[in-house]
Amino acid sequence: MGSLSPCMCGTRGRAEERHLRANDGAFNLLGRHANNAIKTSRYNLLTFLPLNLLEQFRRLANVYFLLLLVLQTIPAVSSLPWFTTAVPLLFMLSITGVKDASDDIKRHKSDEQVNNRRVKVLDRGRLQSEKWRDVRVGDIVHLENNDSVTADLLLLSTSEALSLVYLDTAELDGETNLKAKQALSVTGQLGGDVDALAAFSGEVHCEPPNNRLDRFQGTLSVDGQTFAVDNEQVLLRGCTIRNTQWCFGLVLYAGADTKLMQNSGTTTFKRTSVDRLMNILVLCVFIFLIFLCTILALCSAWWEETQGSSFTAFLPRAAGTGFHLSTFLNFISHLIVLNTFVPLSLYVSMEAIRLWSSFFIDWDRKMYHAESGTPAQARTTTLNEELGQIKYIFSDKTGTLTQNIMTFNRCSIGGTVYGCRVEETERTRKVDFSWNQLADPTFVFHDDSLVKAVRAEQREAQAFFRLLALCHTVMPEEKEEGKLFYQAQSPDEGALVTAARNFGFVFRYRTPESITLMEAGQEVVYELLAILDFNNVRKRMSVIVRDPKGQLRLYCKGADTTVFERLHPSCQQLKEVTTGHLNEYASDGLRTLALAYKDLDEEYMVEWRRRHHEASISMEGREEQLDELYEEIERDLLLLGATAVEDKLQDGVPHTIEQLAKADIKIWMLTGDKQETAENIGYSCNMLRDEMRGIFIVAATTAEGVREELRAAWKKMSPGSSDDRKVSRSCSGLLWLKATQTVEEEQVDGQYGLIINGHSLALALEGPELELELLRTACMCQTVICCRVTPLQKAQVVRLVKKYKQAVTLAIGDGANDVSMIKAAHIGVGISGQEGMQAVLSSDFSFAQFRYLQRLLLVHGRWSYIRMCKFLRYFFFKNVTFTFLHVWYAFFCGFSAQIVYDNWFITLYNWVYTSLPILGLSLCDQDVSATRSLRRPALYWAGQRHLHLNKRLFLRVMLHGCCSSLLLFFVPWAATRGAVRSDGKDGADHQTFALLVQTGVLLVVTAEVCLETLYWTAVNQLFVVASVLAYFAVVFTLSSADMFFLFTSSFSFVGAASSCLREPAVWLTLLLTFALCLLPSLALRFLQVLLWPSVSDRARHQVRQEVAPAPQAAPAARRKQASRRRSSYAFSHSQGFGDLLTSRRGVGLRALRARPGLLTHNWDSSDGSLAAGAPAAPHQK
Repeated sequence: MGSLSPCMCGTRGRAEERHLRANDGAFNLLGRHANNAIKTSRYNLLTFLPLNLLEQFRRLANVYFLLLLVLQTIPAVSSLPWFTTAVPLLFMLSITGVKDASDDIKRHKSDEQVNNRRVKVLDRGRLQSEKWRDVRVGDIVHLENNDSVTADLLLLSTSEALSLVYLDTAELDGETNLKAKQALSVTGQLGGDVDALAAFSGEVHCEPPNNRLDRFQGTLSVDGQTFAVDNEQVLLRGCTIRNTQWCFGLVLYAGADTKLMQNSGTTTFKRTSVDRLMNILVLCVFIFLIFLCTILALCSAWWEETQGSSFTAFLPRAAGTGFHLSTFLNFISHLIVLNTFVPLSLYVSMEAIRLWSSFFIDWDRKMYHAESGTPAQARTTTLNEELGQIKYIFSDKTGTLTQNIMTFNRCSIGGTVYGCRVEETERTRKVDFSWNQLADPTFVFHDDSLVKAVRAEQREAQAFFRLLALCHTVMPEEKEEGKLFYQAQSPDEGALVTAARNFGFVFRYRTPESITLMEAGQEVVYELLAILDFNNVRKRMSVIVRDPKGQLRLYCKGADTTVFERLHPSCQQLKEVTTGHLNEYASDGLRTLALAYKDLDEEYMVEWRRRHHEASISMEGREEQLDELYEEIERDLLLLGATAVEDKLQDGVPHTIEQLAKADIKIWMLTGDKQETAENIGYSCNMLRDEMRGIFIVAATTAEGVREELRAAWKKMSPGSSDDRKVSRSCSGLLWLKATQTVEEEQVDGQYGLIINGHSLALALEGPELELELLRTACMCQTVICCRVTPLQKAQVVRLVKKYKQAVTLAIGDGANDVSMIKAAHIGVGISGQEGMQAVLSSDFSFAQFRYLQRLLLVHGRWSYIRMCKFLRYFFFKNVTFTFLHVWYAFFCGFSAQIVYDNWFITLYNWVYTSLPILGLSLCDQDVSATRSLRRPALYWAGQRHLHLNKRLFLRVMLHGCCSSLLLFFVPWAATRGAVRSDGKDGADHQTFALLVQTGVLLVVTAEVCLETLYWTAVNQLFVVASVLAYFAVVFTLSSADMFFLFTSSFSFVGAASSCLREPAVWLTLLLTFALCLLPSLALRFLQVLLWPSVSDRARHQVRQEVAPAPQAAPAARRKQASRRRSSYAFSHSQGFGDLLTSRRGVGLRALRARPGLLTHNWDSSDGSLAAGAPAAPHQK
């Protein structure tokens, strides 16, 4: 630290560098740097109305209705009053606007809460309390223990020895283990002297704002000397100070320039695939409407030319109205009359359905986490049906799949196994540690024999736990006398040191030269000579200590594959026995480490330490020289045993992943953890399995190397496939102007997994060629794990899949490092865990446990998708049926755009007569119960394949509506033509015909919604009956003489209902029309279920046949695996800071004492058949 550097590394020009000076506000203002205020909201008071309206009118239907509203204000062309469109349009825009405003107000409040936090800033030699928003680049800020880091800071000095500061980075990278940062010695000597800090005038040249969390390049110039600054001296916004009384930092980046905000991504407006399809369908309907109106206008012109002259004596043309103008006006009139092809009530009903579907999610008691009191929450009401079409899930690891809690479960010492299997712990008594006053009361173990071995002073057992108490980089904290707290860089280390503590080897204090233990109640001080720290290549860690008797010893722990290679030949027999134990632990999904030691000679150690010092100060090849020295001394080790630590998954994670895999959903794990940790979690949660034919690891350091490894992987999976990527190109979007590329699926024999590290992933994402190579290989694999990735890389992976797979994606996480991924995906899910609320605040849906994702998708998502698709199909059917009758009527009224119905029937048709039955279906319908939906994940496939709503089905609905309207018009026309009523009067008048036709339309479309309903409730029945009764009640009321006398011009159908509906011929005609319309629909449904049944049809058929057994208990959270893989060395996210603990760099070498104060696509979750399940569950509660 503090080595001289003439210039900053990198290729950026000086013009792009950031140049700032400490305590010089005037100079720093010239840089026009961002202030420290953040903004996540979308609108303000001035921009809300225009921006929100602009967003709402991106929906084509709103533009369509606005155009109709304008046309309806022209009396010459409109036969309908303008308010019939204006009121519903304003109502819908207002409701959506209020909802958007409410959401944005919450964001404003969150921004204000953060921006108004207080921090101490050094100003004119005094520490002043300032709001975060007022902090500027170049300010020196003072932070205390448990404070959040205000901005991206250059660490200047701290209260700790070696100028160290300890950080909780959970909000940034998702890890709960502490990280250490160290100030440069030139600034560390400033300490807490406010006057010296106020006089500090160092200048910093550094890279411009960027999103690289793991990299920083800069220089600090002080008194004519230039010092290199890297990531080890930078504190990032989003971190929290821990175990440090105070520290001072110089603001480098503020507000939007901080790496946290650079990684947070942009807030985008999300739409469902159903919405996007609806835009296309509405455009098609509009084009068809224009075409139809053009044809009718031309027919009108022809009629006027050939027949119209005969009627001019009775209906003279208006002055100045020529042939061409008359045709154009007729076109506009038809456009207004036929606008009900896509009524405004469609979108109002869609918003209502989505709103109530979100309430069902909020009210679902089976997604309520009682321990934390956290319910599921639908934070948006516009994406519910998208949950039923998910194809890819991108998941964080720490805190999302795991609890981030490690427990010491079993161990092997000298060939003897101690501890119990997980499934045996309930039948075994817990070990009593009351004899140890310093024991951790939360530690649980289930084998008394190990305690007896330690207390009997068995040599191997004591050496085993002495190693665990010495070989680590844990920091102790003693807030109260006798109450120890350990801050570890990884949960693994914390679990192992806690185990040693409970078995009598208590780690108490640490200095750069010593480690103090309490052994059997006696304080024992070990001289610490060296720490051989962990890295990803070594996969092991060692310490060299001298005990009070003067004995030199090296203690080593690490992955068994690396430790076993370095054992003395005399350990062969013990190695074989321990290997069997490790295989057993691995089969239980436990994380394992091997422990070994070696006695050292004093003379050799003196020589080795001399060479170690020379290598440590070498300016060239330092790491290589140190690795050679470590390799030399870590030979001929003597095996002690092995540990087995359980990385506790959240309850139900393996079962949830298994069920989602059966639903043909691919799950990718994107984590900031190192490869070994991520790989072990993959095995624990069933993402990786031994039966896979291969697991490919991509870890190349060059773009060409990444390309070769990816190609080698897909060639092994599909040897006969072409080198050319199968990329199909097509056009999509509203006007088919958007060119899309889709990487086609390739058939693979067997199942494979892919693991790629962050550096290789960054190379693969640099260009389109490598991107496609990565995506092709990844999509051929059953499981993909990306490790050591940054938050931005997570979002890039999500966008890559969205761009080339044209599939619906879901991202789930629990920390601020997952925000950009959550925003990038079609659906973002936040888990309200232990890493703050940033992920939840940015998400579309949130809950407390990963296992609830299964119910969210397979139950709520699938139901919402099916209900919305049924609603849209039915809505188009009933309105096409309703509207096409005007077309047939045009042939009998000279194509004059006259309406066939009563005006009030047109007004109430969509809003009163037909709205309730379809709303009842859309809120309550379910093909199978929630229990059976969870047991048959294959039911989910239909949404992924768009089987319930697509362009082909839409054309079929249009054709069905057209044919139904043909029958509904011409059957009554034929029946009433020349008919005579029972009183001898003519039965073919317009009012009788209109009443007959509209009654038939209502009965037929109501019957159709009944045929669509699969799950009848009291609500459905009430809505259907109420709608029909309401129709007849309104018809008789509006045709009464009283209404006619009160509003003569508005109610012209006086007496029509009473005179028409008492005729038997009318009811016979209605019955005939009803039968002719429904019989083809019934026959088609029968043949479809009989000859081409869907998975849902089969499931319902079996439900009707089977005798339902009692509901089964939920599967256990842990499942025994057949995995024989082991050895995860999961000590720290990055290389440890052991060298800092033993160095004498920095100021104030005070003692670091404890300070007081995937599977086959089955229908059933257990086998390949549609197995029997529990009785149908009631609707959501």
